[in-house]
Amino acid sequence: MLNTLENLFNLARERKKSPKEGSYTNKLLSDKSLSKTKILEEINELIEAVEKDTNKIHEAADVFYHLLMYLEANEVKIEDVMSELEKRKK
Repeated sequence: MLNTLENLFNLARERKKSPKEGSYTNKLLSDKSLSKTKILEEINELIEAVEKDTNKIHEAADVFYHLLMYLEANEVKIEDVMSELEKRKK
């Protein structure tokens, strides 16, 4: 299950190295403003879906995808985020 998330950030890194023409992932990685706009939009859509009890899974998946792209676009490594979470264990 967590392999899916790993595959997503590996995809992001691969697309940064070898962009694919017309790729939405590449658009997000190369346009930080678009990436920021999309993550904010997707978070709001998730909150609305949870409040209305509709489409929660779909919207949560969108948030994960867009968050990973936003982090990668801004040179925030998922390994560093995981390391920080690990430090917070009590």
